[in-house]
Amino acid sequence: QVQLVESGGGLVQTGGSLRLSCAASGSIRSVNVMGWYRQAPGQERELVARINTVGQRTYADSVKGRFTISRDYIKNTMYLQMNSLRAEDTAVYYCNVDSVVTMEWANVLELWGQGTLVTVSS
Repeated sequence: QVQLVESGGGLVQTGGSLRLSCAASGSIRSVNVMGWYRQAPGQERELVARINTVGQRTYADSVKGRFTISRDYIKNTMYLQMNSLRAEDTAVYYCNVDSVVTMEWANVLELWGQGTLVTVSS
């Protein structure tokens, strides 16, 4: 069984920084694209950033220049460094993997973490 576990959320003041982590664990052979999504109250879930197997990154316009996504390919862990946080960044942040190949050569699609709450106070 493969699962994603996030950590690093919390309460921070406007202009502050937080670092989120997402670790994929289980019988993993390889992990494809990893990404961070967020969902604010009353809004739809949206893409924040994602990173593929060769390090190509995509960011939402709203976070460009403030957030940095990175990945440790050995540890199957992804990070999101969030700087210059704003009140509108307040949301539950979810880790996502579009596919995982297990050691048993099974292809597992669309994994989500449990979410971690980020609250930015003004």
